[in-house]
Amino acid sequence: MRAFIHDDFMLNTKPAQKLYHDFAKEMPIFDFHCHLSPKEIAEDHSYANMSEIWLHGDHYKWRAMRTYGVDERFITGEASDEEKFKAWSKTVPYTLGNPLYHWTHLELKRYFGTDELLNSASAPKIWEHCNTQLANSNFSARNIIERSNVKAIFTTDDPIDSLTFHNAIRDASHFNVKVRPTFRPDKVIDIQKDTFVEYIERLADVANTSITNVSTLMTAITTRAKVFHEAGCRASDHGIATLPLSLCTEEEANAIFLKKMNGDTVTAAEADKYETFIMIFLGRLYDSLDWVMQLHLGAIRNNNERMFGKLGPDTGYDSIYDFHLGKALNGYFNELEKSDELPKTIVYNLNPAHNMVIATAIGNFQKGSCKGKIQFGSGWWFNDQKDGMIRQLTDLANTGLLSTFVGMLTDSRSFLSYTRHEYFRRILCNLLGQWMEAGEVPEDYKLLGEIVQDICFNNAERYFNLS
Repeated sequence: MRAFIHDDFMLNTKPAQKLYHDFAKEMPIFDFHCHLSPKEIAEDHSYANMSEIWLHGDHYKWRAMRTYGVDERFITGEASDEEKFKAWSKTVPYTLGNPLYHWTHLELKRYFGTDELLNSASAPKIWEHCNTQLANSNFSARNIIERSNVKAIFTTDDPIDSLTFHNAIRDASHFNVKVRPTFRPDKVIDIQKDTFVEYIERLADVANTSITNVSTLMTAITTRAKVFHEAGCRASDHGIATLPLSLCTEEEANAIFLKKMNGDTVTAAEADKYETFIMIFLGRLYDSLDWVMQLHLGAIRNNNERMFGKLGPDTGYDSIYDFHLGKALNGYFNELEKSDELPKTIVYNLNPAHNMVIATAIGNFQKGSCKGKIQFGSGWWFNDQKDGMIRQLTDLANTGLLSTFVGMLTDSRSFLSYTRHEYFRRILCNLLGQWMEAGEVPEDYKLLGEIVQDICFNNAERYFNLS
């Protein structure tokens, strides 16, 4: 019987197979957004067992296990790593239809060479087989990255991060992958959070300055951005629920900032004004540094208060937010474009209802000097599955230029997640192959092959221009 993960997995036509095997398969990876640990890369961390590398911190798997009825003890609790692996193995057969099923078996095949399907019966054998391989130095963090044909990685970093581990990676010998920090100033923006004042005080310490008003806040942010730039940073990232658009003067923003710093409550309307002011300032800052701005929009986070109290953020209790985006997105871009200070930007949406809103908005702000300057980002989080990727690809193609798309990223905390690039590439090639077989695009493998390779790697390499 043919293995589940085989050469033509998800490639349902001859053109799709040719596009994948001849053009996509061997392309390098430019992973411009992830949550990998710079510390683990710097220290070339080795993993004790499959649960450490596969289950620790993976809230995708945690959500599935909870849904299947697995007790929290075997997810984030005190159970042993082997018990947690067995709990995941018991869940896997019942994830059919969820991308987790595909990802699980792609990772087992590509990194551990096993075609056996994971379930309760196979769990002991696969646990032993994979753990034996993990003991080999080929499975250290850096070796996994290099074996995956990765050329560049952008991690997600707070402005107050010391960048110690990034500096260590840069100075490491015999490791040529470009690992760069990404500037994520969400805590500067969310003025209604209880931790805002404490964070601003920490930012002042790290920036070695006094933050007494909005002007000195902007100075501190600029100081940290320049430190990041010197460390090789070429992109920012924002994970915000909505994009505010409530224009105000610096005087108004300053009054709101001081109100919060003095311990008073900031209203929702005031927060929108402050956040809009800071987002416009940041957009202009990024443009001056020639950075790419990434906007991850539409997550409503930490919805289960009881579990948030126990486990904290990023533990599997987030979902899609529904809100109006079109006016704010176009308005924000327009405000920056008025002074010709709109940076290269990638917009990712969690709500697929926003696909066409974003796909049409980006066309309003393209610029001849940069191919695909404003990007509709790949299917993200709840959309990084087959249907979500196809929707994103077709909506972009229908309203813009798919050929200029910068492609896929992992958005993962696991070093085994690079197979998500393979997953995306198979979906991309299958879609183009279907168009070719239906006669909707010409049977021109030179043209389509070039487009495939550009989307897989070349467009991102040109867009971020690390050289």
